Amino acid sequence: MSQTHKATLRKLLGEGACVLAPGVYDCLSALLVKQAGFPAMMVSGAGVAASALGVPDIGLLSFTESLNVTRAIVEAADLPVIADCDTGYGNPLNVQRTVRAFESAGVAALFLEDQVAPKRCGHFAGKDVVPVDEMVQKLRAATDARTDPDLLIIARTDARAIEGPERALARARAYVAAGADGIFIEAPLSRDELAGNVTALADLKVPLMANMAEGGKTPLLTHPELAAMGYGIVTYPGALQKTALHAMQELMASLARTGGVHEFYPDRMMSLDQRSALLGLDGFMQADRHYANMSQ
Repeated sequence: MSQTHKATLRKLLGEGACVLAPGVYDCLSALLVKQAGFPAMMVSGAGVAASALGVPDIGLLSFTESLNVTRAIVEAADLPVIADCDTGYGNPLNVQRTVRAFESAGVAALFLEDQVAPKRCGHFAGKDVVPVDEMVQKLRAATDARTDPDLLIIARTDARAIEGPERALARARAYVAAGADGIFIEAPLSRDELAGNVTALADLKVPLMANMAEGGKTPLLTHPELAAMGYGIVTYPGALQKTALHAMQELMASLARTGGVHEFYPDRMMSLDQRSALLGLDGFMQADRHYANMSQ
């Protein structure tokens, strides 16, 4: 299964597609992405930190916690999954362990960032980046560690906010030379900068990833707009979770005010049957009956 998904994502990108991969944070959000017919999804580290730990994206999510959630999402979704591997959780040897573990979990792609650990959300103030040579070592370790050449290793740079846009582009070139299969420049500040990054790196012939962080520093463009610029992967990392949080806040306020859920159910809330259908209950029940009949 995992090899097929890696090859599928590679094929889409190789054909020049702009892959829209919504951000997910648990198995339910992953199932919704699959139900809607998207070709891939991206596991949001910020989303997982918020959902699993109830903390902001400031580097508190551990390797094991991230891996376990990502593995469960891969199994639930059965689609190409792009994993957020933060800084790789340590030095080049740690990065090798990270790549092997996430590849074993079945991801189709993963990205590593050049922030100083503990990292923080790319749209927060106060972040910093490691020297270029340190990130180059990590990327070389990452490419050496993978066992399937179809596993896409994307290098993310947060240097734009610290060193400026030109240095971010220079880092991108160094990272591709070190073996990165794709580039993710975090937090461009304008439409022109987004387009300029693609133009400036076109000769590298690797896909660029655009991160449309809702409420962040980068203007929110549409998938068709970014595809026209030449981006290979587009993600809206927090859209599902932020929408769910807003709806849940409204529900709790309504419940506290009215003592019931009638303002939400059934028009604004899934029924038990609808949720069961999303989770594939009929398939589980059919399998249960099949094995029960074998013993008769």
